[in-house]
Amino acid sequence: MYTICFVEDEIDLSNLIKTYLEKAGYNIICFTKGQDAINYIGNKVDIWILDIMLGDDISGYDIIKEIRKTDEEVPVIFTSARDQDLDKILGLELGSDDYITKPYSSKELVLRVNNIIKRVYKDKLTNKIEYENYIIDIEKRKVYDNNKELKITTLEFDLLLLFLENKDKCFKREEILQSVWGDDYFGSDRVVDDLVRRIRKKMPKLNLNSIYGFGYRLS
Repeated sequence: MYTICFVEDEIDLSNLIKTYLEKAGYNIICFTKGQDAINYIGNKVDIWILDIMLGDDISGYDIIKEIRKTDEEVPVIFTSARDQDLDKILGLELGSDDYITKPYSSKELVLRVNNIIKRVYKDKLTNKIEYENYIIDIEKRKVYDNNKELKITTLEFDLLLLFLENKDKCFKREEILQSVWGDDYFGSDRVVDDLVRRIRKKMPKLNLNSIYGFGYRLS
């Protein structure tokens, strides 16, 4: 899940945008004060959305300057009630990726965020999956928890990938057996329960649910 920091001093607008972005599948952290946003710099953030004119003495321009001291790559979107070319030019010079003028449509902002995610994190979307604090590297078949590699077996990785690529889908044990073990396996389907138990133990933040009398689902 991608994390977005939204810096906006209008609380109603902040709450509205937070709701829309969360529905789109993003983790949203909101700040109403510039200094609070600056204090958060250094944590994992995939996109910053900065209002230029904030209520305190710190502007969106001040925040992006601090961001760029530690991270030159993270995308930044500026929002402003002023539609002036000078603001847009200055924003671009400071390293912003987009500029949207208030009042703006919540849906339009979500679309712009989606487009930036696809463009900037294209390789990550192709080869890596994020779930909670886990990063699953599909190409290298490795799993990381907060940058620490977990010891995952081949079968465990295949089971994990099956659920991650089919999130919210219910699987019967027989379907899991065929997908993970293949057609040549003729043992008990209880090996699925054992594999699920092992992956749950290694990755406790996985929301892997048992569906009584049916099988399993990752949500």
